[in-house]
Amino acid sequence: MKQAIQNSSLQTEINWHGKPYYSLNAYCKNTYGEKLYKVALNAGLTCPNRDGSIGTGGCIFCSAGGSGDFASPIRDISAFSDAFKESINHLAGKHTGRKYIAYFQAYTNTYGPISYLEQIYRLALSEPLSAGISIATRPDALPPEVIELLATLKAEFPHKFIWIELGLQTIHEETASFIRRGYPLSCFEEALKKLQAIEIPVVVHVILGLPGETKEDMLATINYLNHCPIWGIKLQMLYFLKDTDLGTLYQENPEHFNTFKSMDAYLELLMDTLTHLRPDIVIHRLTGDAPRKLLLAPLWSTDKRQIFNLLHKRMKEQSAYQGQHLLS
Repeated sequence: MKQAIQNSSLQTEINWHGKPYYSLNAYCKNTYGEKLYKVALNAGLTCPNRDGSIGTGGCIFCSAGGSGDFASPIRDISAFSDAFKESINHLAGKHTGRKYIAYFQAYTNTYGPISYLEQIYRLALSEPLSAGISIATRPDALPPEVIELLATLKAEFPHKFIWIELGLQTIHEETASFIRRGYPLSCFEEALKKLQAIEIPVVVHVILGLPGETKEDMLATINYLNHCPIWGIKLQMLYFLKDTDLGTLYQENPEHFNTFKSMDAYLELLMDTLTHLRPDIVIHRLTGDAPRKLLLAPLWSTDKRQIFNLLHKRMKEQSAYQGQHLLS
């Protein structure tokens, strides 16, 4: 695998640690000498797609928890360390390293009073057990004062990282309208330019299996991102959750949604996606974590270990690897 990457036109030498793709674990081991776990935090913020600035219902697939159903709440700014430690405790039973990633996960984490954002980012960067922070947000929630703050913190904490995670989901405007994303593709492109200018690495969220999209549509999103200045990607299958508008549509007419009726269908698409993805892009996620009490479908998705095991097995059997179709 390492040899295949060395021989590519990208002239990139990457150690994937035995996997057929460039995982976040491999990146962390290469860069920090150990695996880093994310500790998910809920900073008590909201979203412009919920508070009326853009919309009130949120994205059609988003739960009431704002995609942060497993995040530990920061109940009081003075108790930040308690929330950080609580989230670490959720990792009980996992063999963790010495450092963690403070992950602001729930809702839109650059959407709030700049003084509060500065407080929570500084607290997270100052945590002794924090290797850095990852901030989940929207491309339309990066005003100049946020960009300036990120640039300032990057300079003040040179030994810790700051990553921004942008929810793109798809490049197709018709799909974006259906899921009520609330911004055009040009907004995403402008956000990339802002973050590139201050050298903040960007992780892009993509949902596979959005209603109406074909395999070709999804691969078009991947090909588009191959030509963007992004550092990482999160791939996630479409979940149907209770108490979401998408979940209601599914319950009314489940046969209308034919995506990923089986694990095999998702694995096939995932392999196509990875083999078409630029090999230097770090894979932060291959599936997802839907709350079991809310999950309507696909129910097989709760067996993440099986998904990973089968993916590795099939890619090995087929001599498949990330970027294969770009390098052939």
